[in-house]
Amino acid sequence: MLLSAAAQNDISPLLMIEGSGTMIAFAAAFAWPRLGSSWFSCLERAFARLARRRGLAVAAVGLATLLLRLAMLPLCPIPLPFVPDDFSNLLASDTFAHGRLTNPTPALWTHFESIHITMQPTYMSMYFPAQGLLLAAGKVLLGQPWYAVLISSALMAAGICWMLQAWLPPGWALLGGILAMLRLGLFSYWVNTYTGGGLILALGGALVLGALPRLMKTARFRYGLLMAVGIVLLALTRPYEGLLLCLPVAFVLGRWVCFGRKRPASAVLLRRAAVPLALLIAALAWLGYYDYRAFGSPLTLPYTVNRAAYAMAPYFIWQSPRPEPHYRHPEMRRFYYESELKIYTKVRSRALFIPFTLVKVWTATVFFTGFALLPPLIMLHRVLLDRRTRFLVLCVLVLMAGMLIMIYMIPHYLAPFTAAFYAIGLQCMRHLRVWKPEGRPAGAALVRLCVLLCFVLAGLRVFAAPLHFTIPEWPPNNWSSLWYGPERYGTDRAHIQDELEHLPGKQLVVVRSSPKRNVLDQWVYNQADIPAAKVIWAQEMDAANNRELINYYRDRKAWLVQMDTEPATLTPYPVPALPAAARH
Repeated sequence: MLLSAAAQNDISPLLMIEGSGTMIAFAAAFAWPRLGSSWFSCLERAFARLARRRGLAVAAVGLATLLLRLAMLPLCPIPLPFVPDDFSNLLASDTFAHGRLTNPTPALWTHFESIHITMQPTYMSMYFPAQGLLLAAGKVLLGQPWYAVLISSALMAAGICWMLQAWLPPGWALLGGILAMLRLGLFSYWVNTYTGGGLILALGGALVLGALPRLMKTARFRYGLLMAVGIVLLALTRPYEGLLLCLPVAFVLGRWVCFGRKRPASAVLLRRAAVPLALLIAALAWLGYYDYRAFGSPLTLPYTVNRAAYAMAPYFIWQSPRPEPHYRHPEMRRFYYESELKIYTKVRSRALFIPFTLVKVWTATVFFTGFALLPPLIMLHRVLLDRRTRFLVLCVLVLMAGMLIMIYMIPHYLAPFTAAFYAIGLQCMRHLRVWKPEGRPAGAALVRLCVLLCFVLAGLRVFAAPLHFTIPEWPPNNWSSLWYGPERYGTDRAHIQDELEHLPGKQLVVVRSSPKRNVLDQWVYNQADIPAAKVIWAQEMDAANNRELINYYRDRKAWLVQMDTEPATLTPYPVPALPAAARH
């Protein structure tokens, strides 16, 4: 969630370099405002020529994102799953890849309970299905779920560029797409984990916001269809935040339909809206059917069953906490009590509400801008008065109101508004570029140096390992940092999984948890078809339950993983002896 009691507070050296570089850029812009201006001007002219070819610019941004991340694989490999959200989404992926919407509750299911996994009425991820469907497509079509994440990253960057072309001049739109690639599409946790669906949400928001002005200008069918696709992506990933975006869009669109002077005739609008509306209805009907199969009712949304079974803290500030459920595993209680309920109690207190709200704002700001893109925000007061971006500012205000009443905030919650953030930030850059204090072009120099710094930081991040730049080990507190990477996360569990998969026969791993470990360092996650899996991971319980588990899977070699050591140790499981009474 927002903060983890056990999370480390490491500050990435790259973040320190970024902060120092930003201060140097600020000072240099005022001390030598014409430094390298001829070189920058030459680059900007070439850049403008590409930007004027709008379709090519969009394609170039998407293709560059895809190819650059693939080229980085030797230094930034395909990420391993390592936090509960990763494993939960991969469970959904495995389920969908086998042609099922959910799985029957496994025998002895209490041994397989883990964070963000629903066990009853069926065994499935607790999340909305879009991320699982995306990962399943990668698994089935490309052999690796992460490749679908990479493709969605390229589509996101291209989508943001396309959206910006509807709101800003083409050169600035292309710059925004490139910055989205550098800051989000290559290094953020959105592309380097299996968590959250941030890329899907950002793409969906870009389609909605990019289609809106085009639709109101031309009323073409394709823009209505693209808007519907964007809404579907939002609804199947995080509908609450998607609704926050769609409300102001629906208001403006409805006003245009009812009172717009240049809108087509009503009959024409109805014909062009028929297919987009049918798509929305079909998507909602499918989601209802999915909810029925997975959670027992078409009106029971994902999250609901899992949160009712395990969580004490609600999501919204006006809601009261639930009674503590019966936890069968101490690590489950640690997460739902220490990581959630304690934060809920603090956020609800009058003394800490404002500080925690400021933490939310800071987390969001650092994630989307880092330090390098903070200087243009000094022109935010001018952007607030611009008619060009006034609607986008309104959208962000609606988001702020919606986030104010939520307890938790992780950057991907804000992902539907990514394109709006970039449009507002680029408009700040436009104002800063023409700013000439005392007649000196310091504003233009500052914009150029900030963009240059983004490229330099991207290069440093690629070679972080050879340069011995430490990436924080546990990122929940550091997900606000964009300089994130998959190099070291999840390796302990993956090594044990790989070792056991190469042994003859089937394996059963009983995990003995430890309070010394990060509360998110959970290892008990399994495939969709648990009995058919080569390796099964299970929670250790009392002796009687453990004996029942081992007897049930008597055809498997039983192992014990002890997580109170670093790294965790794997030994043959000491099968508990039967009590004397049971032997007779």
